[in-house]
This record gives sequence, structure tokens and C-alpha cells, in this order.
Amino acid sequence: MVAVEGERDRYGDPAVREAVAERVRAEWGLELPRSFFRFLDFLAALGPAEQRALRDLEIAPHGVMDLFADPSALPRDGLDIRVHGRYYRDPPEFLTFLHGGSDGLHFGLWSDDGRTCDGVASYYTHDGGGIERRHRTPLEAVRARIEGAHRDLADYAADGDEVEAARLAGLGLLREALVRFETGERTERGLAYSEAYVYPRQPVDTDRITTLDEAGALASGSTALDRPPHGGADAYRFGTFLEKLFEDAGALRAARDEALRRAAAGDPTEALVLGRDLHWASYGEPEREESARALLGAAYRDLGRPALATTAETHHRHRALASVDVLRAAR
Repeated sequence: MVAVEGERDRYGDPAVREAVAERVRAEWGLELPRSFFRFLDFLAALGPAEQRALRDLEIAPHGVMDLFADPSALPRDGLDIRVHGRYYRDPPEFLTFLHGGSDGLHFGLWSDDGRTCDGVASYYTHDGGGIERRHRTPLEAVRARIEGAHRDLADYAADGDEVEAARLAGLGLLREALVRFETGERTERGLAYSEAYVYPRQPVDTDRITTLDEAGALASGSTALDRPPHGGADAYRFGTFLEKLFEDAGALRAARDEALRRAAAGDPTEALVLGRDLHWASYGEPEREESARALLGAAYRDLGRPALATTAETHHRHRALASVDVLRAAR
């Protein structure tokens, strides 16, 4: 398999990799994990057929990956690079690196402390549902997409559809390229893979607390609602309760003030979870946006997560952008 020269240069060049890693450390405060560099190795190794199969999956490098074209790229005047690739509802813990096609599906490196990566998150910007944090690495996320497409195409190919059979063959090449770097021990394909690694319900995570965005928040203090651990709540009932609370302006202000009082007294947990809830459910309403900003800023500062505090403040200033692409066009 021969990689396309431009992709090898972009993702495989050690100097470019180090320049991007340093830029991410300096601007976002995040240390790129080893799994991210394996993802780069995978991209750098793809030949034309594998690249075509990746495009057929409707996923493509995005967000922070754009720095590989120019690690020193600057944002347009008046903007901050930390909002490049940052969608309206993205929590500060989310750093976009991959776009997923329809309905605004995108994937991000997830960091609870703003310094180290805790896995990969994804969600649909234009569709229902919350944030999924099932995958530990970028290549696990791509493998799940490959096997989902295999599941959908297999019946058509078996019925003699030549176009779908060709796509299925391309997926096979893409899978072969990926398992050289990760998930090679997972021999299942298609539906069997999804049933083994994608569909099962995730266990309750007692280290995290339930949040409206369904990603959970890492904190150990108490909450005003005595929230259950992540994965332990009825998501629909919880979401319905919070939406009713947020529609009552007086009750919302009281909840915000109580969270800030708790933070000032030494426990920022309620500020973190309520701030994340309001960020997710701002819906363009200025009071919700401002409350989310105040709560998240207080929570991240008190929790010793300054990079996330800066990201939250920066995002608040730029949440009304029409496009998440803020880098200047090359001249």
C-alpha cells in the first residue's frame, strides 16, 4: 500500500507533528495522546483506495487537524484560535479533530482536566441525542464507523449490487490499514462488531456525575439535586426536569446563585454540572449563555483546570459565529 504523498507529508512529517503538538499545548493546554499519533500514522499510510473508502464513510480530518496544513496558522482578525472547529454546544472538554458527515456529527478529544486526554467523544450538532464517550481512541471511533457501514452494505453486496460490493471491498482495505495500528485483536466485523463493542450499555461510572449533555462531569463534591453517577439516571426524565427548571427565569437564577455560593464555599461541583447543563441548553438565550459562562469559569478555576476556564470564556465571546472555521485563508 502506497500513501498519497501529500498525506504522508502532512501527517507523517515529525517536524510538523511536533509543531502541531506544541501549538496545541500552548493554545489549548492539552497534551496530545499517543493514540492521536497512531491516528496520524494511519492517515499517513493510506493509499488512494483507502482514502476513497474513508471519504465514502463521510468522515474527514477537521478542527485541530487543520493545523497540519500550517502549524503556525492564525485566526481571522478579532477571533481566537481556540474556537476553531468548536461548535455551539461543544463543552470546553471537547476538542474537534474529525467531522462525521450528515447532521453535524463530529468527534473530539475529550479532556476532563484540560491537560490530558481521557478518550474520544462525539455527537450530532443538528440532531437529537447527547454526547457519546464510548471510544477510547480516535482509531476505535473510525473502526466503529467502518463496521457500521459494513453492516449496512453487506446485504446489498450479497444481492449483487456491484456499486455497494465495490464500497464493501474498499472498506475491507481501510479496515486492513487500521488494524495494523489498533484493534487488530477484534476479529468481529459488521453487525457482530457493533453488537460486541458499540451497542452494549455502558456501565455506571461512579467517578462522574450526570449531566444534561450525557457526557458526565468528573467531580467528587455534592450537587443541589443529589444527582446520580453518570449512567445512573433516566436521561429523558432528567432532561425534562431540567428543561422545566430552565424555563422559570427566577428558579434558574436561584439555582445559579446557589451553585456560585457553593463554589465560593469550597465545593465547585454544582457550578460545574449546572454550568455544563446550561452550556448545552443555551439555545441562543443570552441569560443562559451568561450563566453558563459564570458557572464554568468559577468551577474550572476552583478545580485547577485553567485551560478549560480559558476555553469556556473564549467560546462564550464567540458562540454566535456563523462558521466554526476561523483560520485565515492561505495567501
